[in-house]
Amino acid sequence: MNQLATQHATKTSTSTRALHLWHLLSLDAPTVATLWTWFVARAAGLRLPPSALAAMFVAVWMLYAADRLLDARQLFADPLHTDELEARHLFHHRHATAFLSTLAACALVLAFLLHRLMPQALELYTILGVLLFSWFLLIHARAAGHRLPKELAVGIFFPAAVFIPTVARLPGIRLALLPHALLFAAVCTLNCLAIYAWEHPASDPDSSTAPHWTTRYATRRLRTLAAAITLAALALAAVTHTTTLWPLSCAAALSALLLLLLDRQHRRLSPLTFRAAADLALLTPLLFLWALK
Repeated sequence: MNQLATQHATKTSTSTRALHLWHLLSLDAPTVATLWTWFVARAAGLRLPPSALAAMFVAVWMLYAADRLLDARQLFADPLHTDELEARHLFHHRHATAFLSTLAACALVLAFLLHRLMPQALELYTILGVLLFSWFLLIHARAAGHRLPKELAVGIFFPAAVFIPTVARLPGIRLALLPHALLFAAVCTLNCLAIYAWEHPASDPDSSTAPHWTTRYATRRLRTLAAAITLAALALAAVTHTTTLWPLSCAAALSALLLLLLDRQHRRLSPLTFRAAADLALLTPLLFLWALK
């Protein structure tokens, strides 16, 4: 019995370390983005070329790795100033040289992949990129960063990038995809809000790093929002059950439900485990592969 318990503990520890590393290496967000990009396209009856999925993965990884490096840049001036930083920021700072080298290499890969994208998708991505770059500058500006609703912004840019490859190729389906895109945006926002609430359980509204008032308002009602998103997703699934798009809303409903359950249990495991689990909860399309043609 003791040997079996030891083996189980070892397997659990190994899987937990793998989950932590998936998060610390900034592989979580690009995995979610690439999976949902493929999932949306397949639900719409479209097969995306591998180059489009590869471009999504590389671009999102670069964005998130750069964001975490910028969040940790204060450590170069004050190595002891770690109060407002999480494990992912400390990890990126500790391996900054490796991350910067990889970012440079990925920039070359992305430049090659972008030339293989269809013009309509590239045009939409250019518009989104300009808006995202402007937000990126503002969010990291010391004077304005704490006043911008970062969590809500992610809920806009992330889903937009995910749906662009499909709507660029199938413009006639844009209206049908709109409620699913809005629903996925709500789930992404819920994900960010849940992470913020877990990492900042008692933020001072008068602090210079205080979140936007919308973030504070939403985090106080996190479980209500999660329940509302779950019900809205199930309602959309019922309405679209005769179409090929119903798996999108079902996957979104399950993700919102998992985030709700995580919020109820998050004190039982380490913050790093739950931070990674929050993104793991967005991999629900894997459970609906059977429903795709």
